[in-house]
Amino acid sequence: MHGRLASLGGETLLSEGWNLVLTDAGACASPADVPLSAGFIPASVPGTVAGALEKAGLFNREHPRPLNDRDAWYLCRLVDADPGNAVLRLGGLATLCEIFLNGRKILVSESMFESHELAVHLMGGDELALCFRALEPRLAEPGPRARWRPQMITPQGLRLVRTTLLGHMPGWCPEVHAVGPWRPISLLRSHSPVIRDLSLRPDLLQNGEGRLYASLSIQGHIGEIVLRCGDVEQAFEKDSGGHYTAIMKIPGVTPWWPHTHGTPCLYDVALIVDGVEHPIGRTGFRRLAVDRGADGQDFALVVNGARIFCRGAVWTTADIARLPGGREDYEPWLRLATDAGMNMIRIGGTMAYETPEFFQLCDELGLLAWQDFMFANFDYPKNDKAFNAHVEAEAAQLLSGTRLSPSLAVLCGGSEVYQQAAMLGLPERFWTSPIVEEIIPAVVKSIRPDVPYVVNSPSGGAMPFSPNAGVTHYYGVGAYMRPLDDARRADVRFAAESLAFAHVPQARTLARHLPVPTVHSPLWKERVPRDRGASWDFEDVRDYYLSELYGFEPGRLRREDPDLYLDLSRAVTGEVAEETYAEWRRQGSGCNGALVWTLQDLLPGPSWGVVDSTGEPKPIWYALRRAFRPVQVLLTDEGTNGLDVHVINEGDVAIDLNLDVVCLRDGRQTVVSGKRELSIEARAKHKIGCTDLFGAFFDTTYAFRFGPPSHDVTVARLTARETGALIAEAFYFPLGRTKAFHDAEITASVSQQDDHWSLDLRSDRLAQSVQIDFEAYRAEDDWFHLPPGVTRRLTLYRREGALVDAIPSGKVRAIGGRRVVEV
Repeated sequence: MHGRLASLGGETLLSEGWNLVLTDAGACASPADVPLSAGFIPASVPGTVAGALEKAGLFNREHPRPLNDRDAWYLCRLVDADPGNAVLRLGGLATLCEIFLNGRKILVSESMFESHELAVHLMGGDELALCFRALEPRLAEPGPRARWRPQMITPQGLRLVRTTLLGHMPGWCPEVHAVGPWRPISLLRSHSPVIRDLSLRPDLLQNGEGRLYASLSIQGHIGEIVLRCGDVEQAFEKDSGGHYTAIMKIPGVTPWWPHTHGTPCLYDVALIVDGVEHPIGRTGFRRLAVDRGADGQDFALVVNGARIFCRGAVWTTADIARLPGGREDYEPWLRLATDAGMNMIRIGGTMAYETPEFFQLCDELGLLAWQDFMFANFDYPKNDKAFNAHVEAEAAQLLSGTRLSPSLAVLCGGSEVYQQAAMLGLPERFWTSPIVEEIIPAVVKSIRPDVPYVVNSPSGGAMPFSPNAGVTHYYGVGAYMRPLDDARRADVRFAAESLAFAHVPQARTLARHLPVPTVHSPLWKERVPRDRGASWDFEDVRDYYLSELYGFEPGRLRREDPDLYLDLSRAVTGEVAEETYAEWRRQGSGCNGALVWTLQDLLPGPSWGVVDSTGEPKPIWYALRRAFRPVQVLLTDEGTNGLDVHVINEGDVAIDLNLDVVCLRDGRQTVVSGKRELSIEARAKHKIGCTDLFGAFFDTTYAFRFGPPSHDVTVARLTARETGALIAEAFYFPLGRTKAFHDAEITASVSQQDDHWSLDLRSDRLAQSVQIDFEAYRAEDDWFHLPPGVTRRLTLYRREGALVDAIPSGKVRAIGGRRVVEV
C-alpha cells in the first residue's frame, strides 16, 4: 500500500551483521576515516544506539547518558548480496544521517520520519555504512526567531528538526535520545513485473455496499491482473496511459466496528497477477464522520452511523530505548488496552510514528486509532520550503502505509501548539500555521479522505483548551485539583487527554524494580512526573484526591501508616476515574469521549501509565476496565433529586437484564432495596430514579438529613436475566468511603475446570478495594468493591514465565480491615 515501489519479487532484510561505533562529532568524514581500533559492538537493525549499547552493558536507561553529542557509525558488509541492480529501502533513520555505499556518499537524510528508496548497483561484497551525525551541534545553531518557547521541551532547536520529542521532555520522560536506524533496512530486487504507485482505499456506502478502489502502474509485461477481497474478485482495467484501475463492489458487506460496539470484521486483500496470488494485507469497511452538533461546538465520532463514546489512552512507546515497531512489541500493550475495554488509542504529537503493524493490530482488535502528526508545543517555521517538504513527505508516507486500515479514525495536526500560544497570551493569528491548516490537510484529502481531520489538539472553543467545545485536554479533575463535580461543570465534549495522575504500581512491581522507601527516596521522586518549572508534581495531585475522597492528611498518613497510605494511593486514582467516567457516560451527558494520559510507563515507578513499564496492569487499569464496560450500570448523585441509576447497552443487539439496588447499613444490613427487569435495546441508555425502584421516598444521597444517616453504601448490580451472571456493579457512598470501611470477613477458594483456574470470593459485609496478590496468576479484576452475600467468581490468568502446572496461591486483602486471607 506504499505509494511507491512494491515488487512482487523478494525483499531481503538487512538485519544482521551490523557493527556500531561512536566517534567524536565530525571526527570522521567517511567510513575510511573510522579507525580499526575503535570499539565496535554488534548492533541490530532495526534498532537504536541506546538499544545496542544497553544490550552490550554500556547504557542504563534509568540513568541515561547523552547520545546526541557524538557521531554513531553503523557498518555492514553485504556478504550475501549478489551483484547487480537493486533498490535499497531505508525505513527510518534517526535523525541526521549520511548513507555510504562502498565509501561513496549516496544520500543525506534529515528527517527521522521519512523513508527512502535508492537505486543501487552492487558489486558483490559491498560495504554499507550509515553515519548518524551528532544532533547537538545542529540544535545549537541559530534559527528564525520563535514567537514563544515551551517550558516542557528542551532544547528549543528541536522545532527546526524533524525528530521525536521523546527523550527531550524533562520531568516525565527519561532522557534517552533517539539515534539510529530505528526502522528496517532492506534490499529489493527488481523482478518483473514491478508494481508502482499502488493505491487501495476501502469505503462503506450508506446502503451497506462495500467499495474497494484500487489503482497502480506496472513495469514489465503482464497478461491479466485481478483484485481479490475476501471471496470477491474484480479485474483491473488499463487506460491509455498504461495505468490500471479497479472498483470492487461488495453488496451487503459485513462492516468493521470498534470491539465495544460490534465485530471488527476484516477481509484478506490480494493481487492476482497472471494467475499467481500475491497477498497485500487485510482491510475492513466502515464509514466515519464527526458530528459537531447544531451549534458547531460538539465533537462526536460517528462510525457506521452510530455515535461512539470513545475511551482509551494515549500511547507512549513500546520501549523507550529501542523504539521498536514489530507486531510482537505492540501486541502485549494493545491487548491490555482491549482487555480494559478501551476502544481508542491516541498517538500524540510528542511521541513518534508507529509502523503499519501497529494499525494492523488495531484493525484486528477493534481499536480506533487517533493519530497526531508529530508537532507539539513549538512555534514551527511557516515559510521554510525544505521543512515543509519534509512535512509533506512524512505525512504522505504514513498515510500511504496505512491505506487499508479501518482503525485509523482521526488525523490531527499536532498537540498543544494552539494551546501553548494561547496560554502565553498571544492572539489567535499567532496560533495558526500553514503546516496544520494547509499542507497536512491537503495530503490527508488526497490519500485518506475517509478519515476526519482535526487541526490541533486541543482546539475548537473560545480558547483552544476550553473543554465545552471541540476537542480538549481536560485536567480539571487531575492536575488542576478541581473537585470531582468539575467533570460535569466543565461540560467536556471530547477529551483527547485527561486524568493524569502518578499511579502507584502493584507491590510486586515495586519490590522487584523500585525497592526504595516510597515518596521519601530521591529515586522514587525521580519517577514521579512533573511539569518542568512547577512547584508541585503529580504525586501532590494524587494526594489531594486521597484527602478529598478518604479524609486522611497524606503527610501524616505516610508517617504513621505507610502501608495504608500506599494502598489508598493505589485505590484513589481508580475511584476518581470510575466516578468521572460515570459522569461522562451517564444519560444526559454531553461528553462523547475521553482518553487517559497515558497507557504505559517508560520506567518502573509512580508515573502516568495505567500499565507499568514491565507490562503489569496497575490498580487504575482494573478501575478503567470497570468504567469502560460496554454494558454498564452507573450511580449519579443528583442532590435533592436523589440517586439516579443509568443502564447502558452499547452493543448491537437488545439484551434482557435484571437490575437490583440495595442500601446497606454497616455494610451488610439491608435498609431499603428495589429491583426491576429491563430490556435494553441496542445502542441505548436508560435512566431510573432510585425512588422509582424503591416505590417510596428514601434519602439515598443523604441530602435532606432528617435525622442520623441510615446507610453507608448503595450497591447497584446488573445481571443477565437468563443466566444470572454478573454484568456490572456500581457503588455510592453517601457519607464518604471511609465511613464505609469495615473489617470484612472474606472467604476465598480456587477451583480448576479443564485447564482454567478460577477464584471464588465471598464477604460477610462490604469490602472495599479488594486486592488479590498471587505470584503465578493475575485475576481478571482487582482493587474492586465486594458487596456482602454474593459470590464473585474471577478467572485467573497465568503470568508469563510461571510454571504451566502452578497452583494458584497468595493473599487476599481489603482496605479498611486488617484481615489477610491466605489462599
